[in-house]
Amino acid sequence: MNEEHLARIQAIVEAAMLAAGKPLSIEQLRGLFTEDERPARQVMEHALSMLEKSCDGRGFELKKVASGYRLQVRQEFAPWVRRLFEEKPQRYSRALLETLALIAYRQPITRGEIEEIRGVTVSSNIIRTLAEREWVRVVGHRDVPGRPAMYATTRQFLDYFNLTGLDQLPPLSEIRDLEEIGREMEKNMQGEIEFDSSDKTLH
Repeated sequence: MNEEHLARIQAIVEAAMLAAGKPLSIEQLRGLFTEDERPARQVMEHALSMLEKSCDGRGFELKKVASGYRLQVRQEFAPWVRRLFEEKPQRYSRALLETLALIAYRQPITRGEIEEIRGVTVSSNIIRTLAEREWVRVVGHRDVPGRPAMYATTRQFLDYFNLTGLDQLPPLSEIRDLEEIGREMEKNMQGEIEFDSSDKTLH
């Protein structure tokens, strides 16, 4: 395959990522092409590598997260980009961040088990907020009286916190308490700043 054809594939991939406003997998990117022109997976990976290199020295980068690849503002430029928007980045309560951190590190875990560890009742609003954001989901029910729901994190959680897998979470030994874990996770919310041409904002 000649370089001109590869460059065209790269340009199509870049355009699709700018338009999608969400991560795209290699198969989704290959699916943009008709069957007779569809690049092989290895060719698509090469085009992505070219796109990644073309972002060097620019204000955005190609980032691989759990759901695939996306173009996003480099973290070092986020403070300036956020000034474009009147609404300040959402801050989450200590209780919500502690609950999310517990689910992330102890999953699958029930609401009762979270309450036992934290020593306080978990608000229904917290669980609802985490579910509405699609950061947690019910993955089953504990085989005990009442069959309480067991919660675990989702692929969207990984995408939002700029992770490809749970093994990238900061080790517990490096962080003093659950709130600090939550704040550490919140600092990594690079997924909030990604190109989205559909509403002309950055998340």
